[in-house]
Amino acid sequence: MAMISTYCPHFNGLRRSSPKLDSSQSQSFLQHINSQLRLASSRKPCRAVTAMAGSGKFFVGGNWKCNGTKDSITKLVSDLNSAKLETDVDVVVSPPFVYLDQVTASLTSRIEVSAQNSWIGKGGAFTGEISVEQLKDIGCKWVILGHSERRHIIGEDDQFIGKKAAYALNEGLGVIACIGELLEEREAGKTFDVCFRQLKAFADVVPSWDNIVIAYEPVWAIGTGKVATPQQAQEVHVAVRDWLKKNVSEEVASKTRIIYGGSVNGSNCAELAKQEDIDGFLVGGASLKGPEFATIVNSVTSKKVAA
Repeated sequence: MAMISTYCPHFNGLRRSSPKLDSSQSQSFLQHINSQLRLASSRKPCRAVTAMAGSGKFFVGGNWKCNGTKDSITKLVSDLNSAKLETDVDVVVSPPFVYLDQVTASLTSRIEVSAQNSWIGKGGAFTGEISVEQLKDIGCKWVILGHSERRHIIGEDDQFIGKKAAYALNEGLGVIACIGELLEEREAGKTFDVCFRQLKAFADVVPSWDNIVIAYEPVWAIGTGKVATPQQAQEVHVAVRDWLKKNVSEEVASKTRIIYGGSVNGSNCAELAKQEDIDGFLVGGASLKGPEFATIVNSVTSKKVAA
């Protein structure tokens, strides 16, 4: 399927020391990075359609953000309930807080429900917050934490987000842990540094990685229509998996799903899904359209190795 979204090939900064490369040098450099960061030399080389690098199930989440009305969400849930979804995908949607109960009561059990945020500890005198206990009480299975809009608009820092994640995991919620760099950080060659710093804040406090999905979302690609090229996304995903191998364990690196977010839609998901270390997607605007979200879920077929 052709890629129709606007790509940003000039965003090639990963380390400050990286020189500016022309197209042929860039391809050579990328091949070198991939070969150096690959977890195991025994992996099969990339083919037209590739398998997943990790051992986890393909995962697609829909972040509805601050969108929707009772009527529009009723229609969206109806579309999702009637959609034909591939069986080998974990599917999660994340409605606004005020519609969580409506969605959990009406959505097919094939799709799990996530919250978009949770409080750092048990509930109490915390005006405007939602506790993990309340989320579990209405049937939520997941929570999104560390999203760039929480980091850069609300002002949540790495340590605060890490503590939220630790509490949610300890209380039995799965965590979609978001990481990603700003445009100026990528242009300054700090992509890996930023992502690794954000990862460390989770790694320092979480009790286990069993129920964590990492969502790499370059901030410059969220809601802008600009999508990281499949190669740009892949190289960061490889680096994240390698960081987990070196700083947590090889088992965690293999099992933890690393999904991509940033203007993913029905037209670009298949090409992105072919990348070996992209284990799924966290989808924004396109998740508000039932048929398009189903197309993204079903892009798992692009992961299946050609016979």
